[in-house]
Amino acid sequence: MTQQLTTSSTQVTQGHVSRRRALPRWVLWLGALATLYMLIVAIGIIGDGFKGLGKDAAQGLFDFATNPFIGLFVGILATAIIQSSSTTTTLVVTAVGAGALPVEVAVPMIMGANVGTSVTNTLASLGHIGHKDEFRRAFAASTVHDFFNLLAVIVLLPLELFFQPIQRSAAWLADALYGTVLPEPGNADLIGALTKPAVNLLGMNGIMGSLQGGILSASLTIALGIAAIFMAVRWLGKILQILMVGKAKTILEKSVGGHPATAMAAGVGVTALVQSSSVTTSVMVPFAGSGALTTKQIYPLTLGANVGTTITALIAAMAVTGQGAALALEIALVHVLFNVFGIVLIYVLPFLRNIPLVCAEFLAKVATEHKSLALAWVVTVFLAIPALAILIHTQFT
Repeated sequence: MTQQLTTSSTQVTQGHVSRRRALPRWVLWLGALATLYMLIVAIGIIGDGFKGLGKDAAQGLFDFATNPFIGLFVGILATAIIQSSSTTTTLVVTAVGAGALPVEVAVPMIMGANVGTSVTNTLASLGHIGHKDEFRRAFAASTVHDFFNLLAVIVLLPLELFFQPIQRSAAWLADALYGTVLPEPGNADLIGALTKPAVNLLGMNGIMGSLQGGILSASLTIALGIAAIFMAVRWLGKILQILMVGKAKTILEKSVGGHPATAMAAGVGVTALVQSSSVTTSVMVPFAGSGALTTKQIYPLTLGANVGTTITALIAAMAVTGQGAALALEIALVHVLFNVFGIVLIYVLPFLRNIPLVCAEFLAKVATEHKSLALAWVVTVFLAIPALAILIHTQFT
């Protein structure tokens, strides 16, 4: 199995390796630092735009999502469209830190982003659709991610609506971190000092503010920040994939077939290295298709990837200073704890653990006989249902 895995891994990473050789490593590391700086500047720009709108107008942007289920669907749809939960969660963290989005509304959006990100590896499995047995294995291995994240929402969203265990735990942890591990938000001005010149140049005090002023300039400033976050997250992920692909490959090779906790830790580590859960889970799909890995072996790797992807939101929270910093950290920790609680409640408990596996293998078996069902699954779950729910809600409220 190790030989098969090595062969599959070589095929998957061949494109990354060729790109890695095109530029010196020090250039790539400078690029990673530059995109990280761009991400932090973008967060400052969005905050600047929200301040320009005024608190009431900024909060009004999210009035349509005050229903927690609509917030969930917004998270799913946005992430499925842009193919990046890191971008969605970073935007949510930034909006919370700027005072434009209440934490209670942000929590289901974060859950939705977790569901939406699983569409990428499901799409990747469609590349095997021409080979019946390969497709069945690949589709099962990819949709186990879908079913786990959906089950996590089914279990945890009602608990959160009634008892707020995730939000309360995140608030407690944020309070514990500030003043101990982290400096007090009011004193954490180093990042602000580094990015303030760029924010002032591009934001309401600079280029964007000189266009028209008022609400239009503020709206354009927010749009600029969102575009910059999207590009920064994409570029940072691509650069880190090129830099870390060898290490990631080694970690995955050593972890497969071992204890589930080892595989889970590998999923966390690889995703943290390459800054994308979609990459980690999609890389596993060819292994499943070839038979080198089973769905059961990939399952814990997938759960680790869920946790590893939360690091981007934590980075975003560190970039928020001032009064909203604690709330930004709180919602970033919500992302972490949602995935950790999901693992504890679903994977650790034997009577829930196999539900995603059974559902994924059943759907794969049916989709192998009726291939249109595979595409229908993606379109319906990740696009049609969320879009229709949002449309109906906005039309009748």
